[in-house]
Amino acid sequence: MTMEKRPLGPKGPQLSVVALGGHEYLPDGRSRGFNEDRALATSPGHISPGYGGAARVALLRAAYELGINVFDVTMDSEKDALRRNLQEAPPPYEIHVQTRPEGMCYGYDANNQKLLDMQLLRAEVQRTLRMLGREVIDLFNIGLLDDSVRHDLDYMARLSANVMQLKQEGLIRFAVADSHSGERLYLQMLQAGVFDAVNLDLNFGDPSGLERVVPTARAAGMHVIAREAMLKGALFRIGSTIGLEDRGMLACVAMKWLGAQRPDIIIVGAENTAQLKQNVRALADPEMSAHEQAAFDMLCRCEAFREHTLVKVQRFLGLH
Repeated sequence: MTMEKRPLGPKGPQLSVVALGGHEYLPDGRSRGFNEDRALATSPGHISPGYGGAARVALLRAAYELGINVFDVTMDSEKDALRRNLQEAPPPYEIHVQTRPEGMCYGYDANNQKLLDMQLLRAEVQRTLRMLGREVIDLFNIGLLDDSVRHDLDYMARLSANVMQLKQEGLIRFAVADSHSGERLYLQMLQAGVFDAVNLDLNFGDPSGLERVVPTARAAGMHVIAREAMLKGALFRIGSTIGLEDRGMLACVAMKWLGAQRPDIIIVGAENTAQLKQNVRALADPEMSAHEQAAFDMLCRCEAFREHTLVKVQRFLGLH
C-alpha cells in the first residue's frame, strides 16, 4: 500500500493524506485529557501520566510502515509524549508536526488576546519547540472563536502581523486556520492572507465546510485538513441506535465518504495499530461495498443522524 502525498504550496513539503492524531483514549473510547479534567489538561506545562506508552510507540511504528509523515498533537501531554516516542522510535524519513499554542486558542483565553502579544506568543512557540524537541513548528494551528474579532475590529490584521513575524524568525513554517465558531470566522481567517492551510471538522454528519470554506481555501491554494471523520464518536452511538454495532465497518464507511471529498490531509485517531491500518485501507479502496452503502443509507435516514446533522449545520452557518 503506497501512501499518497500532496505538496503544501508550490515549493512546500509532500505531506501524507493521513495524519496520525495524538489523542490517547479512555476505556469508554473518549479522548483523554479533554474528557478527564479539561482545564488542567489544557494548562501550559501540565503533563498527565501514562501518555506515550508501548501502545503509542507501536502506533508510531505502524504509521512509518504506512508512509504517514504528518503527526498532529494538541495538549502538552501529547507533545511531550511525541518527543519521547520519536526518540524511542526514530522516523525513517522526514516528518512534519502540526500543533498549537497551549492556552491561547479557542475558549482557553478570553478573546484570544494572548495571540496578539508577540512576546507571549514567541515565548510559547519556543516553549513548544523545546517540548517537542524540534527546531521549527511545521504546521502552526491557530484556533479562534468569534469573540476575538468582535472584541477587536483590528484583530485579524494584528494576528496576521504576528504570524508573519513568526515565519520570518524561522519559528514556524506554515500557519493553519482553525475555529469552532463556524463559516463566517473561517472565511475571515482565510481572507487574511497569512494562512497556508485550513483545519476543520468534516464528515458526512457535518459537511457544511464543503459549501464555501473548502472552495475558498482551494481557490487560494491552501491545504485542506479534515478532522473528526467519525463525527467525534457520535457515529458509533448513532449506529448503535439502529442496530449497527460493527464499529470497524462504520469507521470504513466514514473514511470512504471523507476520502471521496478529497481533503489534502485527514487526521486519524486510533487506539491501536489495527484501527490505524483499517482506516488507511479504507481510503485506499474508496468505493463502498453493497453492505457499507446499505449501512450508510440507514444512518442517513435515521432520526438521530438527521438531528445530529441539523444541529451541526445550523451551528456552522451561525443559525443556532
